[in-house]
Amino acid sequence: MYAQLRETADELAGVLWREHTVYRERGGGVVIRGEHVRRWISLAPTGGKDRALLRAGRILDGGTTAPARTEVVVDLTAGTAELATVCRRLLAEVAAAAGPAPGPGPSRAGRPGKKEKPARAARAARTGRRPRGERHTGPGSWFVLLCVVAVLGAWLYSLFGRYPH
Repeated sequence: MYAQLRETADELAGVLWREHTVYRERGGGVVIRGEHVRRWISLAPTGGKDRALLRAGRILDGGTTAPARTEVVVDLTAGTAELATVCRRLLAEVAAAAGPAPGPGPSRAGRPGKKEKPARAARAARTGRRPRGERHTGPGSWFVLLCVVAVLGAWLYSLFGRYPH
């Protein structure tokens, strides 16, 4: 069954997307990832002959996959064009459920009543703070460190300072 799923997935991937990755998932199915469109399609065996569970979902910012938004059982004996039509319908449902398409550019631009949030670096520069990756030890940390050194010095003095050797 895996060989049939893999062959079907390779054909579908070529029809649907220019750039894609096809790989085997743990459950014995096949996944097609379209990184440039931030979507994935999965073909999994259903236990029936020549039938597969077709699922579609999103690829999140970190590269992980979100759970499937839609799924349908398909007949693998149908032609690649028919399967591609079903895949496109599922991908359209995923896109509609996910809202605006992810990608570069402001996602809130043009939406009335919504203010665009400033970027983190711009916010940090505006408020006079350093960006998160460039923090140095602050005055509170120096005070705590100084107190620890003072306590350690007092303890060492109590051990060795009273009795000459």
